Amino acid sequence: MRLAPVVILAFLFSGAWPLWAWGQPQVTADAAALMDADTGVFYYVKNGQQRRAPASLTKVMTAILALELADPEEEITVSRRAASVWAGSIIDLRANERIKLGELVKAALICSANDATVAIAEGVAGDHDTFVRWMNAKALLLGMVRTRFANTNGYSHPSHFSTAADLAYLARYAMRNPEFARLVQTRAATIHWVAPQRTMQIENTNQLLHENFPGITGVKTGTTSAAGQCLIAAVSQRGRHLISVVLHSDGRYWDTRRLLSWGMEVLRERTACVAGEYYTRLRVREGRLPDVPLVTDRALVVVLPAGEEGLLQKEVTLRAAPVAPVRFGTPLGEVVFTWRGQELGRVGLVAGREVERLPWHARFWRWQ
Repeated sequence: MRLAPVVILAFLFSGAWPLWAWGQPQVTADAAALMDADTGVFYYVKNGQQRRAPASLTKVMTAILALELADPEEEITVSRRAASVWAGSIIDLRANERIKLGELVKAALICSANDATVAIAEGVAGDHDTFVRWMNAKALLLGMVRTRFANTNGYSHPSHFSTAADLAYLARYAMRNPEFARLVQTRAATIHWVAPQRTMQIENTNQLLHENFPGITGVKTGTTSAAGQCLIAAVSQRGRHLISVVLHSDGRYWDTRRLLSWGMEVLRERTACVAGEYYTRLRVREGRLPDVPLVTDRALVVVLPAGEEGLLQKEVTLRAAPVAPVRFGTPLGEVVFTWRGQELGRVGLVAGREVERLPWHARFWRWQ
């Protein structure tokens, strides 16, 4: 049955505050974002939709796509193209070497190896450019509409860009993959080649891991002259999971510490509604009672910055008037909770009591 909005109950604030004005931390990054990884709600945004060079944050997409599409145990033969990559961090791949895909993904995520991403692309898709097209297709599937990739490693290119918001969405998605999540919080590892056999010790480029920032779980660094200092970071602490993104920062670790510490300090759980809470009444056709009370079918707890409870808005949407009988618990609408234009959650509205149908003769005389 189609829902039709009939009433909005809202706690509105007065005044024309700019978005994100309340008590926000100051960061040096030209673009930044802080997201709740559980809900996808942004609690801080600075130029979040501004297109910027992502540098090696690109490798988050390269790695998650490889993990989803191929077997980490598959052996890859290194091509001349992959072996010729020299700029930035590399693991010194050599033509015709054989190495497992999982080792290449490990190198891409932990030490940001640029040559590893080219070998990944060629091993998974057959050639580099096809894999890049797959990266762009995946970006669209994830709703990253302001992102375009031109390569697998983040080298600067006019057609290679993303946004702080898009990269937060990407990281949120990637962190749900257990192998990806394991790799990005690995401080140090060993890369193993199949043939000829050799090894290399690598360390994670994310300094927050090495300094044991409270609750840090990854994710990825990136740096080029065009992109500046970039960092996606994730923390899990006190039951809360946050993802931060800073792009073109003067001090990416300083900015990230401020964002994550601010989020952990000011974000608070609030009860939006309790189970069985009364909201409104809905007319009932041909019932012994003219209407039925609507109550919430469950409790809902949301997360808000301290002091912003007054910005919580509630929109109630009801179904068309039902025909009796109406049974207790019948779904008849929903209430959507939003904060600063973002949905925090929704709860069903159900009949709070039964409404029996009028006997046939009463219905007959009602229509006379």
